[in-house]
Amino acid sequence: MKIILLDLDSTSPSHLGCYGYHRNTSPNIDKIAQTGIKFTNYYTSDAPCFPSRTALMTGQFGIHNGVVGHGGTAADVRHEGVERGFKDRLATESFPALFRSTGMKTVLISPFAERHSSYTFYAGFNEMYNTGKSGMESAEEVTPVVLDWLKRNKEQDDWFLYVNYWDPHTPYRAPASFGNPFEHEPLPFWISEEVLAKHKEKVGPHSVHEINMFNNETDENYKRYPGEIQDLDDMRTMIDGYDCGIKHMDNHIGMLLRELEEQGVMDEVIFIITADHGENMGELGIYGEHGTADQGTCNIPMIIRWPGYTEGQTDDELHYHLDLLPTMAEMLEQEPSDNWDGKSFAPSIKEGTKNGREFLVISQCAHVCQRSVRFDDWLYIRTYHDGYHLFDREMLFHIKDDPHEQHNIASQHKDICKEAVYFLNEWHDHMMDSMSFDIDPLWTVMKEGGPFHAKGALKDYVDRLAKTGRAHAIPELKRRHPAEFI
Repeated sequence: MKIILLDLDSTSPSHLGCYGYHRNTSPNIDKIAQTGIKFTNYYTSDAPCFPSRTALMTGQFGIHNGVVGHGGTAADVRHEGVERGFKDRLATESFPALFRSTGMKTVLISPFAERHSSYTFYAGFNEMYNTGKSGMESAEEVTPVVLDWLKRNKEQDDWFLYVNYWDPHTPYRAPASFGNPFEHEPLPFWISEEVLAKHKEKVGPHSVHEINMFNNETDENYKRYPGEIQDLDDMRTMIDGYDCGIKHMDNHIGMLLRELEEQGVMDEVIFIITADHGENMGELGIYGEHGTADQGTCNIPMIIRWPGYTEGQTDDELHYHLDLLPTMAEMLEQEPSDNWDGKSFAPSIKEGTKNGREFLVISQCAHVCQRSVRFDDWLYIRTYHDGYHLFDREMLFHIKDDPHEQHNIASQHKDICKEAVYFLNEWHDHMMDSMSFDIDPLWTVMKEGGPFHAKGALKDYVDRLAKTGRAHAIPELKRRHPAEFI
């Protein structure tokens, strides 16, 4: 058995052809989707990068494994304490350890553990290849490592290969020689002068005025990534830059597919194509970031091509990314761990049987502190720390009609909001009751001064707002975050 997992950092399903995008960004990914099963309502439980991959590797929500942010106490996997044995649980219960338990060699090609000092990410792998640039790699620096491994091991069977590509992550790094295959193609249909005008009224990191988080600075090395979006020409630079990142990465995925075809094993390789999170491209008025608990950030692709099982199908049920662990356990005829929070969706792969969840709770504590509930056609977002975006405490979006989250209709649908809060409380009660700890790490982040990527930035940002004619937002920012001005 040969399994390849492609972890495509910051890749939104809404920008892939197989998910209906109007641009030809992903022909090689689409090819895999045609012979497999595509999941449309698939979400990371905890965003962004480190929390998401920790949830995947541990099989646990961030509230259970302890990782919900990018700094401070809540950016370390919780210690097992006095219950720890000679080895910790990740040695046998982590995602790669599952494959290893079947006798498969487990191989990682990624710099991620170094990028976030997340060395628990290595647990369960036999071989680890750090591509060396801490997440600033371009595909031409990753693909040779993958091809070399595939060629050296072409006579081997029973392996699980986890490959991490970074090109869709900011700053969009497709080389200048790649050109722009989208320069004459229309922007996404929903983006207009009117939408841009509304987004110009917003404040906060990665708004159209501050694409570079809290300022509009640019880097000559990354010309596809603008500092500010003043007009639709700048908007094109932004969208085209992201799409070129996806297309450039997809071209390199094509190189891997051709190598497997040349080896004569393409038809037997199992493919899992997914991401750690998506990328906001106008959702909530945010561009080039994955810093919220919303559709843009938390909805991720999942494509599984398992020869002999379901082909060319779509699963529209609600699933978490961490559901992948018990799913793989069932597919490999292994027992799932009692410590995993996931629910297997193997029946969807095997028979096309739908067995999703009633609702999902998705979280973000690195840029903002939010917990959101995804159910039916709704997305309810509850904000505890707004990351200086001045979000309403409650936001509600009808995802079917408003997938890009432009119209907060919470005030018109209090009954729906109450239903969402009921789901949120049910989830939270179960999470707190099913662990030995008595602390919710979201509140650890709050008590330690707020989300890592916002903490300490407000004073300078207020100065920028005053200098750029947006002083009207300052009183409300001071009211919400008085401690930042002490």
